Amino acid sequence: MKIAFGCDHAGFEYKERVIEHLRQKGHEVVDFGTNGPESVDYPVYGEKVGRAVGHGECDLGVLICGTGFGISLSANHCAGVRAVVCSEPFTAQLARRHNNANVLAFGARVVGIEMAYMIIDSFLDAQFEGGRHARRVAMMDAIQREG
Repeated sequence: MKIAFGCDHAGFEYKERVIEHLRQKGHEVVDFGTNGPESVDYPVYGEKVGRAVGHGECDLGVLICGTGFGISLSANHCAGVRAVVCSEPFTAQLARRHNNANVLAFGARVVGIEMAYMIIDSFLDAQFEGGRHARRVAMMDAIQREG
């Protein structure tokens, strides 16, 4: 799977470890930055990952900022993106299975690195169930298209 990755300065501490974890799981990672611990604007990185996923250049995305919220909100402004913030694995799994979420965000100031790995693995291992959930995802997509 091709995974878009992005973070701001708060998520930078986890960056290399998360990318290595993804690669060890056999995924190709496209790194959209940031590339240092200096303060940056998280919307830049949320948008880069959101556009890559929304345009189909990458299958899924992973974003990290302090809480996961700001960077996920930025990604969610991109067409075709359903970004979720997760602080534990069960929500990450259900976000994929029921909501067909395609971008995972979490906060480096909220979860430890081992929990981050569990969240990522749960998200990536889950598959969209379709069925009754497909209608609801289509409704969300229509809302997004209409602006």
